[in-house]
Amino acid sequence: MKFNSTGLTAPQLRAARSLLGWSADTLAEKARVGVATIRRAELCPDITDMKPETAEKVVQTLEKAGIMFWSADRQGGPGVRLRK
Repeated sequence: MKFNSTGLTAPQLRAARSLLGWSADTLAEKARVGVATIRRAELCPDITDMKPETAEKVVQTLEKAGIMFWSADRQGGPGVRLRK
């Protein structure tokens, strides 16, 4: 099942960057979005406030780098992990 990027949470975004060792600047550059967009999204208490098309670009960039996302409907809630 494909992860729905509109359900991307701020903790998932922060965790994904951390797993990759990327700064907000690095993610923004690779995803071709503004760094302010990344920083603002990471401050949200739950679901990010990104536009759906922006969230999709960010998720695709992180997935290409080896991040796997899962949604809140999975036992234990939303999360991320680094593909082996």
